[in-house]
Amino acid sequence: MSEVEQSKYIDITTDYGFKKVFGADTNKDLLIAFLNELFRGRKVIADLYYNKNEHVGDTEDIGTVIFDLTCTADNGERFIIEVQRTAQVNLKKRMLYYSSKLIADQAPKGNRRAWNYAISEVYIIVLMDGFTMPDAGVEKYFLHDICLCYRDDGKIFHEDLGFIYIELVNFVKAEAELVNDLDRWLYILKNMSSLKGLSRYLRKPIFEKLFQLAEYSKLKPEEREMYNVSLRNKWDAESIRSSQEELLKRAREKAMAEGKAEGKAEVIKKLLSLNKFSILDIAELANVTVEFVEQVEAETAKEK
Repeated sequence: MSEVEQSKYIDITTDYGFKKVFGADTNKDLLIAFLNELFRGRKVIADLYYNKNEHVGDTEDIGTVIFDLTCTADNGERFIIEVQRTAQVNLKKRMLYYSSKLIADQAPKGNRRAWNYAISEVYIIVLMDGFTMPDAGVEKYFLHDICLCYRDDGKIFHEDLGFIYIELVNFVKAEAELVNDLDRWLYILKNMSSLKGLSRYLRKPIFEKLFQLAEYSKLKPEEREMYNVSLRNKWDAESIRSSQEELLKRAREKAMAEGKAEGKAEVIKKLLSLNKFSILDIAELANVTVEFVEQVEAETAKEK
């Protein structure tokens, strides 16, 4: 990668960029600030600790970063957060598995009766870069804040397990449209590598630190190499995902076409049974070829 092609700031949605900004204890103020915006006042994190997570790196997917955090709120409460920058394969089931593991790992080896299932709150936060929420519907939400609730009235059933999915592809605000720090964080996450500097819309101490940390020119040679490899991996993953989406689109179109053909075949059978129309008339009425009508007629004759 030449210097001409290199942007001023690194892409912080790459594995390397994400770890550099959010994965170091010296920069945990950045992660705390980001998480507090995601909770939108429901939680206020005062401090956090990076746990040694057993399943970090124990995944078949390239492009997965996992932080297992023990957080302390401003009121002294302690809870667990897992932050992921992850691929999309089996996304919902995987997050359910990880949350279940974080819960199960809290159980003591013995004397569970005395423990009485004193489970800490668990939250899974997923940064989705370049792909959409599975089965999200037509709404273009960029933040999905999910908890366990009653199906009938939406009343919360259990507050202590939650999932926050950040769908960056749906965040389309321009700089002048940013109204709060959550907007600013998501704008930076999505656009960092294309920015030329810190604009007046982002002029805050926490973002000044972030921009200084993310300057490509300040990386050591070995850091640049790691970042460039990480960036190429991201591009490769996006290319593969794009190819997969195109194949899936074609498969859907083929299935729809086949479904329409099956529907028209039923219409043609009914018209044939009336014995009132010629093959040419039926072809015109059903908007198909004469050959297709003849094929349906032949198959119908075989079934009798």
